[in-house]
Amino acid sequence: MPSCSRSWSWGTRPSAPWSCTFSGFWYILAVASDVQGFLPGRDKRKLGASVVQLRSVGQLKVVLAFNRLRGCQSHTLILRKDGKKAVFRNALKGVAVFRVLSTDYSYGVVDVRLGWAGRTSKTLLFFSRQNVSSFLSMKKFVDICENLELTNHVTILPKDASCAHTILP
Repeated sequence: MPSCSRSWSWGTRPSAPWSCTFSGFWYILAVASDVQGFLPGRDKRKLGASVVQLRSVGQLKVVLAFNRLRGCQSHTLILRKDGKKAVFRNALKGVAVFRVLSTDYSYGVVDVRLGWAGRTSKTLLFFSRQNVSSFLSMKKFVDICENLELTNHVTILPKDASCAHTILP
């Protein structure tokens, strides 16, 4: 595990260095995706979660947990920083883009682009350190959804954290 004093540009702001500040446990309070059936029906939805860890310079480990049709499921991805852009990728797992679009380290708007068999999808995840969010951070998420033409696909997840807590470090 690298030292938290290491820093490199995350890309959210020109002067914003990546440190270990974005690492750790996050609740996923809202999702906007152009993928049909990404989330189960309303009665089965729960808060998602993510654990982000800086493994080595230029490498991230991301664990995502969502309640899906078959219950709570988690996925672990090892992502590598792109040499030219402020994004992380794992082409073998179909992750074309993983990047933070906005953060103050109490919340984050994460852009995930998946690609397989010539098809691509875009998903925005609204991360929060707590299972509730401020109005301003949620507004920022919705504004970004609007800019990326995902406003009609925004889902605020219910406050049931039973799935999210399955990946607590």
